[in-house]
Amino acid sequence: MKAINLIGLLISLVFLQFLGHLAYALPQIGEPAPDFSLQDISGKEITLSSFRGKIVVLEWINHGCPFVIKHYKSGNMQALQREAREKGVVWLSICSSAPGKQGHMPPEEARKKNEEVGSNATTYLIDENGQVGKLYGAKVTPELFIINPEGVLVYHGAIDSIKSTNPADIPKAKNYVRLALEELFAGKRISEPTSTPYGCSIKYEK
Repeated sequence: MKAINLIGLLISLVFLQFLGHLAYALPQIGEPAPDFSLQDISGKEITLSSFRGKIVVLEWINHGCPFVIKHYKSGNMQALQREAREKGVVWLSICSSAPGKQGHMPPEEARKKNEEVGSNATTYLIDENGQVGKLYGAKVTPELFIINPEGVLVYHGAIDSIKSTNPADIPKAKNYVRLALEELFAGKRISEPTSTPYGCSIKYEK
């Protein structure tokens, strides 16, 4: 009887471990991007799956982060956003900073900040409980994901190849996101589907 109980306990532990693995499995290149819904700064509910048929870029953002400031103060991020949107790309900026932490802003303040920096994103989404950031395994700002028209994740990583807060490095860097989008539009295989994102740690709730 004790042996049977022990086997039952072991089976239960293995099953729980399997469920835990499923709960924390992060999206992989070549797999469907997890769907989500978040409110934008106008209070509108935005659902990722509503953009099926279009290329979508997810950009994790924190306007207090020096690495984000580098790409916005120089105009680099806005130029990339504009180029992408002119080709029909949906660009979603997502802030997963928790209330009281760097980067978190109420909707009206975030709207004013977006206007101040001249953001060309389609919209700015508020993820203050960090649920979507953790769903995607986002760790830093800026960190970017590209989803193809079929809803499959095709790129995850940094905006470019030089990890620094110096705007002078931007012209010298390889822009991974621009390259991936160009290859995607050309119907080519994305040559560098992953890179190591760099930036400030996302200021999650926990």
